[in-house]
Amino acid sequence: MNTENCTFEQIAEVIHNNQRFVVMSHVRPDGDALGCTLAFGLCLQQMGKDVVFWNEEGCIEKFLWLPGSDNLRKPPTEPETFDVAIVLDTAVKDRVGACLPAVKQAGVWINMDHHVSNPRFGDLNYIDPTSPATGQIIYEFFKKCELPFNYAMADNLYVAISTDTGSFQYSNTTARTYEIAADLIRVGVNVGELSQRLYENYPRRRLELLRSLLNVVRFSSGDRVASFALTQAVTKELGLLPDDNEGVIDNIRAVEGVVVAAFFEELEDEKVRVSLRSKDARADVCKVALQFGGGGHTLAAGIRMRGSLQEVQEKVLTAINDTLPNH
Repeated sequence: MNTENCTFEQIAEVIHNNQRFVVMSHVRPDGDALGCTLAFGLCLQQMGKDVVFWNEEGCIEKFLWLPGSDNLRKPPTEPETFDVAIVLDTAVKDRVGACLPAVKQAGVWINMDHHVSNPRFGDLNYIDPTSPATGQIIYEFFKKCELPFNYAMADNLYVAISTDTGSFQYSNTTARTYEIAADLIRVGVNVGELSQRLYENYPRRRLELLRSLLNVVRFSSGDRVASFALTQAVTKELGLLPDDNEGVIDNIRAVEGVVVAAFFEELEDEKVRVSLRSKDARADVCKVALQFGGGGHTLAAGIRMRGSLQEVQEKVLTAINDTLPNH
């Protein structure tokens, strides 16, 4: 493991000098994870490389329309050997889930990410916690190293950046982010069409989920923390898919006076998935997540931990309360 950042040129050299690649991202993928995986894989294809695109869940329903999504597969049961394994937008190595044991051997592991909690688990690491999305890092890499770039890659990187910046609303959005978006539009991205697909095309079951969650909203820590929980019973009753709850936490994060929002999802394997969002950098939810083996960013982090739904809620809410700034 190399704890220092490598250069884009070092990554490009490895790519040019090898032939067989696997590109992966984290479980329960979001737009940044899938957009980066697809854009990077498509770039390698344009370079004449042998490449497979993997995610533990394949391409989830919400993103099936992305260019190149038909390349994305669940990892095979029989492990395969590669010259290079590329892990994108993934805070820790085992977050690629079933993809990890599917790699029998890889000569080089490349790790490109923007999570501040990333321990730099690759042979070559490029970690930039100041970047609002891994998609922005990948764009800079493609351009700096003059790698192939086309409309399909532009669409995927726009989705990656848009989703991880809250449609360019979060505080991590920079002037450079807008400059990159403008360049992607010049390449051919249709902002109206992509935004409609991303933000105005939810299945009805998501509305039913939101109705259920709003009935169990809990306020604590002097109403500065808002949380809700999704049980396995409700998941089965509504026929929910894993990606249906993406972004629902923003509905309680947006409440006036709320500093931190938390979403607890009961999983089948006696674990609970926790999503955390903060509106104040002094309430660092990454520090909270790290206490329980999770990670992420100052204002957005996640955890998967063993325990009952009630136990996990109490432990995490107590930790959140301890990290809140004084009035």
